[in-house]
Amino acid sequence: MKKPLKIFVGWDSRLGIVNDVAISSIKKHAPHAEVYPLKQFQLRDSKIYNRPVDNKASTEFTITRFLPPALCYYEGYSMFMDCDMILTTDIHKILDECDLDKTINCVKHDYSKFEQNGNHGTVKMDGRHQEIYPRKNWSSVMVFNNAKCKETLTPDYINQAEPKHLHRMTWANEDIGEIQHRWNYLVGYHTDEDYSLIHWTDGGPWFDDYRDPPLSDLWYNELFDHFEAKKLYNIERKL
Repeated sequence: MKKPLKIFVGWDSRLGIVNDVAISSIKKHAPHAEVYPLKQFQLRDSKIYNRPVDNKASTEFTITRFLPPALCYYEGYSMFMDCDMILTTDIHKILDECDLDKTINCVKHDYSKFEQNGNHGTVKMDGRHQEIYPRKNWSSVMVFNNAKCKETLTPDYINQAEPKHLHRMTWANEDIGEIQHRWNYLVGYHTDEDYSLIHWTDGGPWFDDYRDPPLSDLWYNELFDHFEAKKLYNIERKL
């Protein structure tokens, strides 16, 4: 029996169709998946999120990504993923590679290895400076044991903590399980073809000046499938 998993996708009002394609790719491979766009304005309206607006934040979900355990009332398992990603398989398979007794599971990227191999840029496609910091990109895909986050990832803590403490997962007290990199495959950094969740962390084909990055054909396929599914849905509604 599959363990229930609630999936939260970071949503950014500036990225439009990118949000939709990420969610559509999940539903294509797992039609019954519970997927929720993590929209900052809704979280503010519900009073669970009240940090001052940070205009320097790279996305609108820079901090809200840590709210899924609270949104699940600290029950069961939840997952967060950025929106600049697509799935190539059933997302529930990620649980097979997690140590679900851990507080959190993630892909433990080691950027020092990327630098040694020359797979590292200094500027993202949106013009933002590419910073390297401890545990970079660990928090772009996270699987939470919600109950084990009850005493640490409270809304009060999330609303007040320094971003670096959240993203470096100091709150997890090193109780961090490791997932294979296929579940957060960084385009332009990983060079094999073992991917289940593809992440265009430096910018994807939705940018005008970056229409053909590695694996862009897979994103365009998902874009096409999204519009086809939407078209079919609208036709069925009219019948």
